[in-house]
Amino acid sequence: MVKVRVLRAFANVNHEHGNRLGVIEDGASLPDLEARTTAARALGYSESVVIEDPETATVRMYSARKEVPFAGHAAVGVSWLLGQMTGHVPTVLRTAAGEAPTWQEDGITWVRSTLRTTPAWWHERLSGADDVEALHGPQSPLQDMTQLWAWIDEPGGIMRVRTFAAKVGVDEDEACGSGAMRMAAAHGRSLTLIHGGGSIIYAKPGPPGYADVGGHVVEDAPRTV
Repeated sequence: MVKVRVLRAFANVNHEHGNRLGVIEDGASLPDLEARTTAARALGYSESVVIEDPETATVRMYSARKEVPFAGHAAVGVSWLLGQMTGHVPTVLRTAAGEAPTWQEDGITWVRSTLRTTPAWWHERLSGADDVEALHGPQSPLQDMTQLWAWIDEPGGIMRVRTFAAKVGVDEDEACGSGAMRMAAAHGRSLTLIHGGGSIIYAKPGPPGYADVGGHVVEDAPRTV
């Protein structure tokens, strides 16, 4: 049995909501891809993280099917956890997608990563936030890997977002960090995304080809797999 620490990245200020991920601190306990994807499948989260080396902040991320180079909520969550483990958030998170700078600011954990390895999310604007709230899934079976959104406060950069990705086994993603990164890059401005059931994601453009994603992280009771 392997102990798994369970986090919720992109929780709101009341520590509610957020996208769950499992973090396995001892990478050697799951030595190969099959063991790691099996553990991720048993946990049932969109992604889980294996820490290879906490001192160098070397991590790997897995879905139930494969290793993924980068996942926004997983990166933010494990950066926060490494800060709890070592006493300081690492300056760089070393992922399969490359080195991702990370930092904390006003209680928010931030990660910057390349957009090159993020999924090609399709963003579709609806008329108003109420239309986003009323969704029970994508508007059409043809929509997949889709973020449906509307402004709540356009001058303030606040939007309501829902994400559907049945193609990768996630009917609705509670809080999609990589999609938020692409949204910020597409709009060229800082955004606050009210996501899923009430999660909050902060995102802003980075240098060309990059974007920043941040949020609050809380820890739930551990599990074993």
